[in-house]
Amino acid sequence: MPKVVYTEEFRRTAVELVAGGMSQKQVCADMGCSKSALQSWIRAAKLEEHGIEPAKDAEESREQAKMLRRIRELEQENKVLREAAAYLSQANLKLGGASPK
Repeated sequence: MPKVVYTEEFRRTAVELVAGGMSQKQVCADMGCSKSALQSWIRAAKLEEHGIEPAKDAEESREQAKMLRRIRELEQENKVLREAAAYLSQANLKLGGASPK
């Protein structure tokens, strides 16, 4: 079976549809691409979003997958810390507002 070559615009459109909330399965069915191809385009888009050039070989690709997992973990930790700081600052304002005279 011959290898299908997709244009950059086609790939970008598929990734944008998934980012917009459409399921990968539906995008694959609508656009006629394989799920593995779509997943690799999504991974490449995430890497480029963080300023990382997608890998060409398997070993480097594994390293980049680890980097993406770590980035995702750090982003979640930062979100929790921001929410905790906001909660604590609100609690402090409530306690500080009832000062005795």
